[in-house]
Amino acid sequence: MALQQVIEQTVLGLGFDLVEVERSAGGLLRVTIDHPWQAEQERVGEISAAESVVAPAVASAYRPVTVEDCEVVTRQLQFALEVDGADYARLEVSSPGIDRLLRDDKDLQRFTGEIVDVTLKVAIGAAAQGQVSASRKKFRGELMPAEETGGWQVVWVDEPQRKPGQKVSKKYVPPPAQALGFTLDEVKEVRLAPIVNFKGQSAK
Repeated sequence: MALQQVIEQTVLGLGFDLVEVERSAGGLLRVTIDHPWQAEQERVGEISAAESVVAPAVASAYRPVTVEDCEVVTRQLQFALEVDGADYARLEVSSPGIDRLLRDDKDLQRFTGEIVDVTLKVAIGAAAQGQVSASRKKFRGELMPAEETGGWQVVWVDEPQRKPGQKVSKKYVPPPAQALGFTLDEVKEVRLAPIVNFKGQSAK
């Protein structure tokens, strides 16, 4: 059985979501897990159908991954990988970091409104229309749904960099926002931008 499949089956079987699997130098196998997430309308529908049974499980969707969670998954993965004969030197199981990988539409829905880094498989080419370099593949901006196409878009403003303490003229007019629509088939990866928010972040 393929390594990815073994890991995914084990993680899902323990009630977690598999976010990412990475192989690093020195034989390190890094596995990132999270608790399952449900959209608001899904939770409301389930609670209405069986409130007494579903409510505790819904609340657990907002729990952060703990050290104990990682230990449980690590022990089970070590056993499963040994049985499968997987080749690795060290296993590391952790929760998603601030540069979390967004894998599917459910992840994109969950983090709508957040600042993300989008990397395209192919440069935008002629679609740039003179505003963006035709060879550009990487974009950072706010993740938003593209209602017209039913897909997704990243929205940004190319503000000039300013020196610390530099004053902005009252006559300054900010450049217009730009948007790039995309589908998951067109991107190499979408990640949360690793921006530290000292004011705290709402649970998603």
